[in-house]
Amino acid sequence: MSGEEVPIVFCVSADASVLERVLRQLDGAGSVVSCADLTQLRAMLFPPPGGSTPAAAALIPPPPGLVSWGELVVDWAGQLVTWRGDPLPLSSTERELLARLIGPPQVLWSYEQLCASVLGGADAAILHSTIKRLRRWLRGLPGGPQVHTVRGVGYRLDSPPRPV
Repeated sequence: MSGEEVPIVFCVSADASVLERVLRQLDGAGSVVSCADLTQLRAMLFPPPGGSTPAAAALIPPPPGLVSWGELVVDWAGQLVTWRGDPLPLSSTERELLARLIGPPQVLWSYEQLCASVLGGADAAILHSTIKRLRRWLRGLPGGPQVHTVRGVGYRLDSPPRPV
């Protein structure tokens, strides 16, 4: 390399400690582009012409409105979560995480997707801590949803109850 060339290193990990190790090893000798997962990297390197990508869409909050799971309702505009009409004192992060899990489409969310869409790419440890607090709230709701861990992949919610 000549004195004018600077290497560009791509760090693909949702774990902030990995990025820190890469930066320490480079010691200022190059530039680092950090992405939570390969989908985000592909979207950055090869954006579709004139359209947004699923990875980019995950970073945009859903439009204001209501999402529900049985009698559990998340009101985006009012920043309120209610169970059978009674408000639940969830933090904004817990509320957004819950809305992602119960909102359409109800899918298995990977750790990387949730970190990117709810926490802005923060460390997965923060996601696990938020899930733990959310589970504590949901346990107190008789007949309410339960968050399930799909080991090595992410989280999903029970299917909503069918109307009687």
